[in-house]
Amino acid sequence: MDSRRNFIGKVATGLAGTLAAGPAEVLGAADRIRVGVIGAGDRGTELLSQIRACPNTEIAAFADIYSRNRERAQASVPGSAGYSDYRRLLEDRSIDAVVIATPPHLHAAQFAAALDAGKHVYIERVMAFSLDHAKRMRAAVQKQGTKLTVQVGHQACSFGHTADVRQFLAEPDRLGRITAVTMQMHRNTPVGKPQWARPALLTPDLNEQNVAWDEFLGETSPRPFDAHRMIHWRYFWETSGGSVFEGMSHQLAFWYKALRLQIPRTASMEGGIYLWKDGRETPDTVSVSLQQPEEILINWVSGFGNNQLGVSEDVLGTHGTISRAAQVRYIPQKANQPQKTNQTQRANQAVEMAGRSSHVPHAHMQNFFDCIRSGKEPNCPFDLGYRVSVACRMAVDSYRLGRALRWDAVREEIV
Repeated sequence: MDSRRNFIGKVATGLAGTLAAGPAEVLGAADRIRVGVIGAGDRGTELLSQIRACPNTEIAAFADIYSRNRERAQASVPGSAGYSDYRRLLEDRSIDAVVIATPPHLHAAQFAAALDAGKHVYIERVMAFSLDHAKRMRAAVQKQGTKLTVQVGHQACSFGHTADVRQFLAEPDRLGRITAVTMQMHRNTPVGKPQWARPALLTPDLNEQNVAWDEFLGETSPRPFDAHRMIHWRYFWETSGGSVFEGMSHQLAFWYKALRLQIPRTASMEGGIYLWKDGRETPDTVSVSLQQPEEILINWVSGFGNNQLGVSEDVLGTHGTISRAAQVRYIPQKANQPQKTNQTQRANQAVEMAGRSSHVPHAHMQNFFDCIRSGKEPNCPFDLGYRVSVACRMAVDSYRLGRALRWDAVREEIV
């Protein structure tokens, strides 16, 4: 156990040399990209279809701590390799890129090891579990320079909505002074079927013989094998940030990118387990408030007991509003429209407009592969994932400590 933890720590700080590789090869548009998937559970399996939809890609290998997940994934891709230890996958020099779809408490070690092995990385959200992990991951990126592509899995950053929002933001007078962003995410499930509950996966073969349990624990506290804790990892603070990590991070990433926002100055979060008293630690009903250094207040409200309000965001400016749900819309504030000398400009400012851009499900994954070949910055680069991770951690820690938290930008610490 101690040697494994020491190895994880060395990898995460970029000190492990056993997986080190030479410079990544430059791939042309016609070159096939060989992909390894780390984490072949529900999310990893969902991403397979997105990888397959991208031309000139090949799924070469899977790594998963649970033998059933690994075997199922291999059966879906004949000829693919399977490993219980992701480090063995990274030793395969023929693999160009990896997709990491594991619980977030494991991200830092796997991410740093992948970069150290010379692999391009697509990493699921939330990118970093803690501030310490985020800093370790940043050190790994800085060590590699610009040689390797990193795409964080906030897929909305590749949606057509980004083009619509960019259009509405292009003329500053259309929004005026933005002072607030309100966001919400409300879901519901049938009575007796709590959000994130997956009892069907608690099968007899989910046992110590078929699971590399120490690998699942990562840097968390040692504990005996617990199938419930493994399957329902979103319930527990040691392995999850609850709905903030799973939901708010996506919506926040979209607007952090669109509005070029930095880490919040302060964060506060309230709520509780109001609905499901099933042993979970992460709350089912929350309200988050982020004070941005750009003098914008972001509020996010989420609940798992009613989906009437759905998922939406509103950017509130003195001259207009951008609303985003299934579609992006611009709604003017007619009482405060600027006076334009050009009649056409006046007309365009004073009417409601709807975005028209569309997107395909695999757009974010395609952007990852495109950037591997071109060397361009991906739609959700590391720095964006870093800022979102820190904001989410601040919110979660605020809830757990029962007080507002502040970002010390000079020391780069949450205080």
